[in-house]
Amino acid sequence: MKIPAIKKIIEENYTLEMLDAAEEALINEEKPSIEIDGDDDGEQLTHIFAAKWIIEYMQSSGNDFKSSLRAYTQKVRNSIS
Repeated sequence: MKIPAIKKIIEENYTLEMLDAAEEALINEEKPSIEIDGDDDGEQLTHIFAAKWIIEYMQSSGNDFKSSLRAYTQKVRNSIS
């Protein structure tokens, strides 16, 4: 997971529908119609999942990107430990 790649997705203002379509393309071993940075399909999917979570969190909580990213990384750390 690379924070700059997630930030880039957010800054591109991709919709959740666009991210869903990119996710579906990667799952079907196809090239997404939008640019998603990552070394391989798995990393690209990770970036999509993170961006979707952060976008939804920003919309529901009213928090900015930085606070939402912090909440996401905390959630990941908690799931690992």
